[in-house]
Amino acid sequence: MEKRMTSLAVQVLKLFVSMDKDCLDLHVLFEAGGNIPAERGQVLDAIDELTAAGMLEATGADFYTLTAKGRNFITPS
Repeated sequence: MEKRMTSLAVQVLKLFVSMDKDCLDLHVLFEAGGNIPAERGQVLDAIDELTAAGMLEATGADFYTLTAKGRNFITPS
């Protein structure tokens, strides 16, 4: 059974869909936390959670790519 995603992790995934992008940089992803400096640590935790779950892939230079698994989770067919 797959672990349930935190609400912030779901917000991060939704950001990819709402921007219609498969690849976003970390600074854009911080917007999922409202771009509040104190919230950035929580956004980083959500990104780690999504990467560990195979829903995001770190592609270097602070960029993350939405995987097929991540897209299917947020936009089931």
